[in-house]
Amino acid sequence: MAWDQIQATVAAEFSDLADLEQLTRTVLRLVLAAVLGGCLGYQRERDGHEAGIRTHMLVASASALFLLVPLQLGMDDDGTSRVLQGLLAGVGFICAGSILKMPEHQRVRGLTTAAGIWMTAAIGVAAGLGREMTAVFSTLLVLAIFLLEKPLEKLGARRPRPGPPG
Repeated sequence: MAWDQIQATVAAEFSDLADLEQLTRTVLRLVLAAVLGGCLGYQRERDGHEAGIRTHMLVASASALFLLVPLQLGMDDDGTSRVLQGLLAGVGFICAGSILKMPEHQRVRGLTTAAGIWMTAAIGVAAGLGREMTAVFSTLLVLAIFLLEKPLEKLGARRPRPGPPG
C-alpha cells in the first residue's frame, strides 16, 4: 500500500512532460539553445577570450529554460514578460562582471564578451520560445560579427585618429 503511494507520488512529480510531443519540444529547445550557445562560446574560447563554451552554453540553455517553464505552466503574456525582465537583469549582472577597466592603460576590456553573453541569452530566449530559425539566424549573425572583429579592428587602426583639440 505505501509502495503504491510512493510510486504514484513519484509519477505525479515527473508528469510535467506528459506526452511525447511535449517531451520532444522541450528537449529540442533546450538542446538547440545549448548547441547554439556552444558555437558562440567555442569561437570566443578559440580566440582566447574569458567566457567560453561552458559559459555560453549555460547562459543560452538557462535563458531557454526560464521561458520554457512559464510556457508549460500556461503563464499569460504579462507573467512571461516579468520572467523575461528578471532574466535580462540577471544576465546584465553576469555581463557587468565581465567588463574590466584597466587603469594602467585607461582601457576598458570585456565589452564584446559582455555583449556576446547578452546576445547568447537572447538566442536562448528565442529557442525557449520556439523561435528556432530566429535563434539559428541570430547565432550565424553573431558568428559573422565575431569573425569580422579582428579585420575590422585592423581597418580601424589604419585610420589616423584625431588629435586633442588645439
